Amino acid sequence: MGTGGARPGRTPELLVLLCSVGAAVAAVAQPFVLGRTLDLLLRGDDTARWLLLSAGLLLGELLLDSLTSLFTGRCTAGWTAAVRSRAFAGLLGSVPDRAREFSPGDVGTRLTLNAAAAGGAPAARAALAASLVTPAGALMALAFVDVWVAACVLAGLPALALVLRAFARDSGASVAAYQRVQSEIATRLLEALDGAATIAAAGTAARERERVLAPLPELAVLGRRMWVLHGRALGRSGVLVPLLVLAATAVGGLRLAAGALSVGGLLAACRYAQLAAGVGGAASLLGAVVRGRQARARTLELERLPALAYGTRRLPPDGPGALELRGVRVVRDGREVLRADGLRVPGGATAAVVGRGGAGKSVLVAVAGRLTDPDEGQVLLDGVPLDRLSRQALRSEVAFAFERPVLGEGTVAEAVAAGARRASPERVRAALGAAGADGFVRRLPRGDGTPLTSAPLSGGEHQRLGLARAFAHAGRLLIMDDATSSLDTATEHEVDRALRRSPRPGTRLVVAHRPSVADRADLVIWLEEGRVRAVATHRELWHTADYRAVFAAGGAGAGPSRVRRPAAERARP
Repeated sequence: MGTGGARPGRTPELLVLLCSVGAAVAAVAQPFVLGRTLDLLLRGDDTARWLLLSAGLLLGELLLDSLTSLFTGRCTAGWTAAVRSRAFAGLLGSVPDRAREFSPGDVGTRLTLNAAAAGGAPAARAALAASLVTPAGALMALAFVDVWVAACVLAGLPALALVLRAFARDSGASVAAYQRVQSEIATRLLEALDGAATIAAAGTAARERERVLAPLPELAVLGRRMWVLHGRALGRSGVLVPLLVLAATAVGGLRLAAGALSVGGLLAACRYAQLAAGVGGAASLLGAVVRGRQARARTLELERLPALAYGTRRLPPDGPGALELRGVRVVRDGREVLRADGLRVPGGATAAVVGRGGAGKSVLVAVAGRLTDPDEGQVLLDGVPLDRLSRQALRSEVAFAFERPVLGEGTVAEAVAAGARRASPERVRAALGAAGADGFVRRLPRGDGTPLTSAPLSGGEHQRLGLARAFAHAGRLLIMDDATSSLDTATEHEVDRALRRSPRPGTRLVVAHRPSVADRADLVIWLEEGRVRAVATHRELWHTADYRAVFAAGGAGAGPSRVRRPAAERARP
């Protein structure tokens, strides 16, 4: 089932199979025992032993059916949990760029509905295998009772097999299409929920409802097709089975009239004909197996997402955090979205990444912090290629802060310390102070011990906690991907000052949309259509009209600050 995550093993499935086979054996034995009992009764012989055996078989079949239901539930629960866990692990461990190919609604559908259907497939597969034991055993027992009746039943079984084969072939495509449309509706619904405020403000609720529900007619068509295929299989088998049983009964009657078959034998033969023809009843189990197989294919796409491979090297001790991109090239959907060669950021410097929308800013910082690997070239930190570092060495020295951080659950302090090494209470408090979050955190009911669920946070406060987490992590490289967009200019300036006063400020790569952020940086990396157009200070680049146009300058306030910062503050460590 792939790699990663727990799996329940084959024991639950084997138990379902054994109990189902046991119940099938008991069901196959009963007609012979009942027929033998009837013959003994008609002759006036003692039937006590056979009656006890018949009762025992009946009770055994009931007990085994109950155990089958119990083990089926356990098997389904275990496999559903395993499928969901492994798909989720594959999603979280994948390269973020590849994971973004799946929309949230699609991921939710795969992890819920599809995982549940896939989890039920092993038990359905075991039950299907056991369901074939009954007709096979019944056919062999029927041959023992009367070979001519067995031949009659055997002649009709290929028609039933063809019905099942056609059902399995046709339903697979319908199930896959149905699951795809389910995901599309879920995706549209989550998009609507995410933009609920905008929809309400714009008064477009009716139009949005139509957009979300637009795939419903297609879903209805596919659903009806699935039920038509299922009903057609059951209907055809429902016609063939009685005809087959009727033919077997007629042949058995003739054999009885000829004296070649007893009354008890006729009873057993009729019952065995019904059991042998019961292969047509496997359509429901076959449908569950087909649905589970298609659903498993969808969860496997998450499970098998490519993950970043790590090396074993460590960074040199006390390195300044010098960053270099050599011959880096990133291609997405056949289009080059980033090319950077010979790009260097000195250790301890703050570099602002500037460019219009789609210029490649987020791609650059993702490559610089190894959230993704370039298609060509290398990224080096203190002279060591990032792809040769161990996971611990990389993630302990490279920290990220994002525009919309995911804080998870727990307390404020736990959210800030999550994933950081040596995140002592003092370090957490220092990180909160550096992010300008200590003020509103102190006003919370229990300070940094307040559960996040009890801390109503504004967008800016939420972002500041994300910054604090990054600062608690920060080693020699801190990457801020639009991480101060929700902060006012004064708070943003205070955050910058706090970082520069840090005992080990390290190297910083900051995606900048405000000219004030670029002005405070030691250098600016100006991107245009995925290429590095220039690397210089903000003041030097400001003389270029194209650079000023990046910020859509509306007045003098957009330019470089007239007040120079103290030299000590601007100095690189």
